[in-house]
Amino acid sequence: MDSLMTVWSGLNAGRRAIVVLATIAMFVTVFALSRGATKQDMSLLYAGLEERAAGDVITALEQQGVAYDVRGSGIYVPTVQRDQLRMTLAGQGLPANSSQGYELLDSLTGFGTTSQMFDAAYWRAKEGELARTILTSPYVRSARVHISTPTNRPFQREDRPTASVTVSTGSGTLSPAQANALRYLVASSVSGLAPENVAVIDGEGGLIGGSDEGNQPGGQALSEELQARAERLLAARVGYGNAVVEVSVETVTEQESIVERLIDPDSRVAISTEVEERSNTSNDSRGGDVTVASNLPTGDAAGGGGTSTSEDSETRSLTNYEVSETSREVLRNPGAVRRMTVAVLVNNATVTDDDGNLVSEPRDEEELLALQELVASAVGLDETRGDEITVRSMAFEAPEVLGTEAVEPGGLPLDMMSLIQIGVLALVALILGLFVVRPILSPRKAAALPAPDMGNQMGALDQNALPSPDDRDPRVIDGEAVPEGDPVTRLRKMIDERQDETIQILQSWVEDPDGKEHA
Repeated sequence: MDSLMTVWSGLNAGRRAIVVLATIAMFVTVFALSRGATKQDMSLLYAGLEERAAGDVITALEQQGVAYDVRGSGIYVPTVQRDQLRMTLAGQGLPANSSQGYELLDSLTGFGTTSQMFDAAYWRAKEGELARTILTSPYVRSARVHISTPTNRPFQREDRPTASVTVSTGSGTLSPAQANALRYLVASSVSGLAPENVAVIDGEGGLIGGSDEGNQPGGQALSEELQARAERLLAARVGYGNAVVEVSVETVTEQESIVERLIDPDSRVAISTEVEERSNTSNDSRGGDVTVASNLPTGDAAGGGGTSTSEDSETRSLTNYEVSETSREVLRNPGAVRRMTVAVLVNNATVTDDDGNLVSEPRDEEELLALQELVASAVGLDETRGDEITVRSMAFEAPEVLGTEAVEPGGLPLDMMSLIQIGVLALVALILGLFVVRPILSPRKAAALPAPDMGNQMGALDQNALPSPDDRDPRVIDGEAVPEGDPVTRLRKMIDERQDETIQILQSWVEDPDGKEHA
């Protein structure tokens, strides 16, 4: 401690401030690095849990003495314990699902349970089981199912059960195909429930369209199918990732019903013939002219006269023919392709120039025409319908890689960042020990500083006290034998004998290392 105070007193104000600031900075750096190195690597255990379920998980972690950290809706635990904790908590039934299934029926007994109570418990259990099934999907974070069934009214047969499904996804919204699958799942579990009577509601996207939208052959689903087909074909020629295809399909949105009846008059065939003949004969005995007197009994009619006879015959023929007739009824639903446009972008070809360097050049027109024909055949392009296709060759820009690569966790408890922090901590501790602590604790090393002229400083010693070169034996100092020709040992012995004078000389060297005062 005396040596340390002596060195400290030999420093000026500027150097003392530098030493204090350097020491504080060293301790702050060591403290920060030590905290970062000793901090445990935390990983996500559960996220998006309900408040009650999250509280049960935290209580279980506290009982087991496991360190945890709550960040928003996520619970983080040490990485090395994450998998084991998931298995342990699952064995304890945690996190508990808020929706209960058929276990609700286990608490019902035959005494005191009415039919209405049993029906209510049964539908609650049905809703809970459906919610559990929906939660098995990795895209769904939470789900609720509500089923509405008509009451037992025999005279209201038109009432049909309905249902609604409310889901929250981890990221994004449900696609029409996924919503349609949920409709069929719920409809298949409830007797008499039709898929179109099930409403699917997404927490972010709102109401998902009806089931007919997911079954339409055109639209987005057809565009994605044709795009994947064309890109798979182009990848065989230009390589994977060197071609981008965009397909735009314009579909029919209205519904149309056409009834058509065609008759061919030239294709008649006689199937039956009916012939009808009529013959009529009449006789008239009166003759002459008809007068008034001939109508009187005593007139000309009373006497005899001539007789007239008339015959009438008629023939009819009816022939029935069968004529060819075609009846057709056409029902056109929405989704038919009205027009299609295809755009294909192909990456330039990489070739070697005369200098041996790799350069990018556009592909020739012959190759682009061949690719255009292949894509047109793959997507079913119809020019009479007004379809168009465009193929271009351009250089692709390398996209910037975002994020970090997913790495499988290893068996070591420390990651690379922790190892780097420990290495920096060890380096700082080594520098602190060699260049700060050691010089302070070893004041005798101050002689290693640049020293002024030895001749001028040695004059401060008492020359009479030193033995003359003629009177002393170089091999004996104060009665002790020293190795011959070892001046360092002799100097050390003299310093031990005259410590006060030596300290004064060293202090003068520290204050004036250039030796200007003794020049």
